Amino acid sequence: MRSLCSTLLALGVLWACAEGPPPKAPEARAPERAPATADKVISVVGTNDLHGHVEHLDAFAGYVARLRELRRADGGVLLVDAGDMFQGTLESNLGEGAAVIAAFNALGYSAAALGNHEFDFGPTGSAEPGAGADPQGALRARLTEARFPVLAANLIDTRTGRIPEWQNLHASVLLEVAGVKLGLVGVLTDETPRIVMPAYFNGLDVGPLAVAITREAADLRARGARAVVVLAHAGGVCQRFDDPRSETACEADQELNRVARELPTGSVDAIIGGHSHAGVAHFFSGIAVAEAYAYGRAFSRIDLRVPGDAKRSVTGQLFPPRQVCTDREAPVCVPGTYEGVATRKDPRIAASVAGWREAAATQRAERLGVQVKRAVRQDYAAESPLGNLYADLLLAAAPGSDVAIVNGGGLRAPLPAGDLTYGQLYESQPFDNLVTRLELTGAELGRVIALHLERERHGIISIAGARVGARCYGGRLVVSLKRESGKPIGDAERVTIVTSDYLATGGDELFAGPGRPAPRAETATQTVRDALAGELRRRGGSLDGEDSKLLDPKQPRLSLPAPRPIRCPN
Repeated sequence: MRSLCSTLLALGVLWACAEGPPPKAPEARAPERAPATADKVISVVGTNDLHGHVEHLDAFAGYVARLRELRRADGGVLLVDAGDMFQGTLESNLGEGAAVIAAFNALGYSAAALGNHEFDFGPTGSAEPGAGADPQGALRARLTEARFPVLAANLIDTRTGRIPEWQNLHASVLLEVAGVKLGLVGVLTDETPRIVMPAYFNGLDVGPLAVAITREAADLRARGARAVVVLAHAGGVCQRFDDPRSETACEADQELNRVARELPTGSVDAIIGGHSHAGVAHFFSGIAVAEAYAYGRAFSRIDLRVPGDAKRSVTGQLFPPRQVCTDREAPVCVPGTYEGVATRKDPRIAASVAGWREAAATQRAERLGVQVKRAVRQDYAAESPLGNLYADLLLAAAPGSDVAIVNGGGLRAPLPAGDLTYGQLYESQPFDNLVTRLELTGAELGRVIALHLERERHGIISIAGARVGARCYGGRLVVSLKRESGKPIGDAERVTIVTSDYLATGGDELFAGPGRPAPRAETATQTVRDALAGELRRRGGSLDGEDSKLLDPKQPRLSLPAPRPIRCPN
């Protein structure tokens, strides 16, 4: 795959931009224009968490075109993305994100924020971390191809304490849309250091989001910005959109809510969020905030009315997340009517990614020889059939291992009913993490699992080869481990664990974290996904997502006194 990637990267278009983080945000001009009027309406259109799903961007382009036509009389359109553009599909991953950049260039994006998954590809091509390879080489290559600024105000180079000096990476940018100066600031979630492959985040850190936003917003206002828009790869979660002024439909403890509360009044006018894969169209602490799920299925819109009189305040109008396809389950996306006009797909957007889609088609269509009778579902927070299946397959693919552990955050999509293809497996497990073995004592493994169960962060683990029993005793969580035979695993017993290099080196803070160095590990050259594919091919036959062998509610593999995070009363 890497060699094919190297060949296909020639499809990218290079944009030469000034290197380094300037002391002041760079000025740029957006393509939108409108006649001078007393007030201007700027429609901020946002996407987030595309994860490489370029297949519906031609349909999305029809909605953008309709808004641009509508705003031509009274303002303009600002098209932005809130991060996690990459990682999740063959089309995107073959070129380490190049397909997404090509599509965004064709769509005319004004700016994008970095998300945590932008770091997933590590060094360019077949290079591995170390031996002089740039651990962020693939990302930096994509930045040079983007014809729009990429923003990350709170990303820190640990050597300098400042934003990394990468070409086309900025803390903020000053744009002019329809004669109105707009300031844009980008930030990424404070979880990033804990959920990116440690080797790929080497030399980097993340600072407080609100501090970075406040600093950049003040600078942009001083330079004439009439409105400030934040692109935040940090999310909220809301269930209803009937009353944008009421936060009762939203979870109050989400990262985006907290950030909004910490910002000075009047510093920011709008936030396009991401990361949580949820919907938001609400005012948080007086700021218009929007987020539109994930995978290119929907988009956000905030209309900012900018008065001609600079003494009057900018106001915002929120719109609920808008689905791109009229029927999201249909095999072909049919775009809908928007602002009274039927939208149409833009063939230029499809053409911009055609080469990548063709390159992925053969691999995507390969049948693995397995019939899925009923869909195998995943769950981020609770034990799931998919997680247990992948743990079973990984254990079978690693002879000599006692236990297999996979992480809930790596389960990205269910396996649908029908003939299972490599493409479906890929979208379910898109990460190029490598098969890794490590050895712990039974007591050490028990402590690892106990810490995991006491934390709310990160998806729940799935396990094969052992059963976990957790209970509260004397105010603390006690974990016992048994083999599938029912034999207890002794505290001093050595246990060989097969997992991913992501988890083994500190990802999700499972096997390593603050004050807990990563254990010695042996990493293979095979990806976890290809190990799963090989075992599926070997087994053949059928799978049933409702099979009790994958998940038996009466005899779960993780027997817990309560859902995570488990709190034991004193």
